Amino acid sequence: MSKVKARRLILAVVFAAVCRGEAARAEANPAPQPPAVPLVVHDPYFSIWSFGDRLTDDWPRHWTGRVHALCGMVRVDGTTFQIMGRPSTDIPAMRQTGLRVLPTRTIYEFEGGGVRVGLTFFSPVLPRDLDTLSRPVTYIVWEVRSIDGLTHAVQVYFDNTAEPVVHEPQQRVVWNRGSTDGVVWMRMGTEEQPVLAVSGDDRRIDWGYLYTAVPREMPLRTVLTEADRSRETFRQEGTIPAADDEDPPRRADDRWPVAACCFDLGEIADAAASCRIMLAYDDLFSIQYFGENLRPYWRRNGWEAQDLLRAANDQYAALLERSAAFDEQLMAAAESVGGRGYANLTALAYRHAVGAHKLAVGPGGKPMLFSKECFSNGCIGTVDVLYPTSPIFMLLDNDLLKATVTPVFEYAAMPRWPFPFAPHDLGQYPLANGQVYGGREHSEENQMPVEESGNMIIVAYVIALNDGSTAYLERYWPLLTNWAEYLKVKGLDPENQLCTDDFTGHLAHNANLSLKAIVALACFGKLCEMRGLVAPAEEYLSLARTYAKQWVELADDGDHFRLAFDKPGTWSQKYNLVWDRLLGLQLFGPEVRAKEVAFYKGQLQPYGLPLDNRALFTKTDWEVWTATLADDRADFEALMQPVYRFVDETPDRIPLTDWYWTDSAKVRGFRARPVIGGVFIKMLDSPEVRKRFGAWR
Repeated sequence: MSKVKARRLILAVVFAAVCRGEAARAEANPAPQPPAVPLVVHDPYFSIWSFGDRLTDDWPRHWTGRVHALCGMVRVDGTTFQIMGRPSTDIPAMRQTGLRVLPTRTIYEFEGGGVRVGLTFFSPVLPRDLDTLSRPVTYIVWEVRSIDGLTHAVQVYFDNTAEPVVHEPQQRVVWNRGSTDGVVWMRMGTEEQPVLAVSGDDRRIDWGYLYTAVPREMPLRTVLTEADRSRETFRQEGTIPAADDEDPPRRADDRWPVAACCFDLGEIADAAASCRIMLAYDDLFSIQYFGENLRPYWRRNGWEAQDLLRAANDQYAALLERSAAFDEQLMAAAESVGGRGYANLTALAYRHAVGAHKLAVGPGGKPMLFSKECFSNGCIGTVDVLYPTSPIFMLLDNDLLKATVTPVFEYAAMPRWPFPFAPHDLGQYPLANGQVYGGREHSEENQMPVEESGNMIIVAYVIALNDGSTAYLERYWPLLTNWAEYLKVKGLDPENQLCTDDFTGHLAHNANLSLKAIVALACFGKLCEMRGLVAPAEEYLSLARTYAKQWVELADDGDHFRLAFDKPGTWSQKYNLVWDRLLGLQLFGPEVRAKEVAFYKGQLQPYGLPLDNRALFTKTDWEVWTATLADDRADFEALMQPVYRFVDETPDRIPLTDWYWTDSAKVRGFRARPVIGGVFIKMLDSPEVRKRFGAWR
């Protein structure tokens, strides 16, 4: 047996073993249908989803809804079936029999023509390994086996259009091909290459290059040609055209140029056969940070795209095993604290949250993780987005948690930031050149002073807890002190201002915002304690305890606590109270949480708990935080069951929203935002789970 065939056999055995384990678990624990299914999800630009119940219902799409076409077909004994996209009404769809969404993998199964086809989208976005996590590479893997005892001749087809490299399909694109150390690649990109030229919310990338790469050992052909020609040739002949189109540049929608691959798997009988491609995106420069164009983190040591593809190909088997182990560990941990419904939610949330960020190399080589407010305003590095997102990183990777706040700390330390409170944002994605929200850098109008200052202090304390040290924070201690001083004066009874739920408008005497300030003051006291600053520690901890007692009196409304201190008969989710429980601050007695949880159970709608008494919409992330207030597992599940029902039954087929109507399950706004990482907060409630993943003890 040749070395190439031996390597292919080993990889096929590894993949088959992983798939068998997943199939058994999926059969025992069927998951609900996600509103949209993550396929190739790495960052706000390289983000491709299936919006349908079946992969053949529609073309895959960018999170914004624009088509980013991926086409998949399988030919069995001369009959062609479609398994991804809608290449032709003349081609029947193979019956989809299974779907499993795991933290790093999406696994489809199909049956037809006497064979079973497994199609896996595998993105090794592994925590505690920034180099691997930052690689914008998804493996698309096919496994085909006979299920009728007969032998079948099988060919597999894949293509992608140039849509993932353009903001609009009218833009002109170019293409070429090459190879490197066992990898054959084709690439597409725009002719113009306007690197980091424009910011915005509803935008796709139009610089850098999309790579479609295949291990040279695979039995395949590749071509760069027009879509109809390539697909029709495969449908009729089981192969693809021999020659590339030689007329670039042309518009992406002019005969739809594609990078196509065709694998001849030969005769398939008892043993399964597999093949795979790598879909990768090299954006060259990812983020502009105060005038400096930052490289993606995977390029930090001088790598080029060929180095990325070589490493991804060589490490495929090892990464698959690591990712399968991580998926199993995370799912088991989630199920142990919240049940199967909660585990399925965290699996869906993982790539949602990670894929709404970009990891770049900041000034001085610092890792910087930039979030995007997807379909809210496109802001980058928003502080009241990193706060609800933070539980996923608090649990899984403290270095990523630091990377979210580092660019904010560095900005707030610049002379250009004039205020005694923390900023709201860094700019509009992908241009982090200064706050664009509210009064920007010029006015206190429409700022979120209590909100953002409290957010930064709470997250900073968890960073120190996870590190067992305040070393990371030493550089930023003057900022934290200023923000704590601000909260000491302004935090207990907030003035008329915005909070993170700014879509509800300004609100004075906000009880939940006050809770955030009180918790943050206690966190700052704990930080002082960790630094050995005895007097300031006692001052801030004592103040937080005093404020907590006053809060109970100010907010009390009989069987619950008010939305605002001056508004009797109102209520709201007190999700900021969760940190008192998780961090063991002991500011409030357990009866405060118990009273709120009991009241919330009486306010439930069919699809969740409204954010407050003013409207029936809610926030997905805050619902999980609020449910985590419950001391009793049954109460947690009572508050969460409507959320699981929403995920399964919402009529809106888009990446998971965090703002929806609790009476109808319809989306109110937002999608694919990083704040979905907040659903990981329930796992922070378990000391055993925190220990398992290396978080604080």
